[in-house]
Amino acid sequence: MAENAKWYVVHTYSGYENAVASAIMKNVDNRNLHDLISEVTIPMETVTEITDNGPKTVERKVFPGYVLVKMVLDDESWHVIRNIRGVTGFVGSGNNAIALTDAEIAALGVEKHEVNVSYAPGDNVKIVDGALASSIGVVEKIDLERSKVCVIVSLFGRETPVELDLEQVEPVKL
Repeated sequence: MAENAKWYVVHTYSGYENAVASAIMKNVDNRNLHDLISEVTIPMETVTEITDNGPKTVERKVFPGYVLVKMVLDDESWHVIRNIRGVTGFVGSGNNAIALTDAEIAALGVEKHEVNVSYAPGDNVKIVDGALASSIGVVEKIDLERSKVCVIVSLFGRETPVELDLEQVEPVKL
C-alpha cells in the first residue's frame, strides 16, 4: 500500500507542529500503521539573522501551522490524523483532503530524488531546452542539491556562465 501514498497537508494550531508530528509517528508505531502512514515532515529553512551580537544561523518553519504527511488516505488513516490533539484538519474542501501534486512536492523539496548525470565539470554539453536550446557549452560546476548545472556558453564572442536545470543539458561527443 505504501507505493500508493501521497503527500497531504495537515493544519495544526500554531506552535504545535512538532508535537503533532511526533504524536502522528507515535500513533503509527502504537497501531502498527506503517503501511498507511509512512512519513511526517515539517518543512524547515536555514536563515541567517543579523542581531546585535552579529549574524546568527537559525532554522525556521517554512509554513508555520502546517505538517506534511505521506500517507494512504482511507477512513482509518484519516481518523488517526484528525483525532490528534492540535490538529484542526486537512487542507482541502470540507472533509476531503487534497493531495499535493508532484510539482508542488518538487517545489517544496520534500522528497529528494537521486539524480544521475552523465557529464562532469569540463565536459561539453548541448542545451536542449530554453532560450539557448541547441547551443554547445562547457560544464563549469554541478549542484546536485539544487538540481542545477552552470554551463559556460559563448554568446556574441564572450564566455558567459548560464545556470540551467540538470534536465536542460545533455552530453555531447565532439
